[in-house]
Amino acid sequence: MNPELAVLDMAGTTVADDGLVEQSFTAAIATAGVSESDDRYPAMLDHVRRTMGQSKITVFRALLGDEAAAQRANTEFRRHYEGLVAAGHCAPVPGAEEAIRLLRASGTKVALTTGFASGTQQALLDALGWQDLADLALAPGPGVRGRPFPDLVLTAVLRLEVTDLRRVAVAGDTPSDILTGLRSGAAVSAGVLTGAAGRDELLAAGATHVLDSVASLPTLLGVPS
Repeated sequence: MNPELAVLDMAGTTVADDGLVEQSFTAAIATAGVSESDDRYPAMLDHVRRTMGQSKITVFRALLGDEAAAQRANTEFRRHYEGLVAAGHCAPVPGAEEAIRLLRASGTKVALTTGFASGTQQALLDALGWQDLADLALAPGPGVRGRPFPDLVLTAVLRLEVTDLRRVAVAGDTPSDILTGLRSGAAVSAGVLTGAAGRDELLAAGATHVLDSVASLPTLLGVPS
């Protein structure tokens, strides 16, 4: 497709999750008085799993129905997750860094996107030494809604001065990633099997392709190795 831009999710797609999101959610929801033994906990955890990839503050708002409580939970989620990252509990998905370098070497711009707050995203980039790996790193914020809205992709298109959405590829591990790609008009909205969702879920969301890993994305896009 002669790709001009690849928009890649982080946790579960380019960065191994290994349960860090669920651990951090458990710590966060405790600020609202909900423990793992609480009758409400299983349904809340199920909601978190179903909304993987979406902005975390949006998830807490939906679960708690109170802005102050949602903000407290979101702050604790960030504190706990960033603490795990600082302690070394994060690693790249095998082949992800090489794929990003290969894409960029071929002339394809790369944007790393997330449903985390920008500070959490930066903590991940710092821990992995990825500060300069991609052309752009984006998180939800003022004027940029999180997934499944198309804003992260469209913002990357604008900031990196991409000329044609038909030359944009999106890759992620959740149905929300897939919807973001489809709603933006990207030509490729590929699911990967290294994170939250399985093949059937990704296809049901409308994935144009399903890959074992983001490491296979350059081959899919016809980028020479």
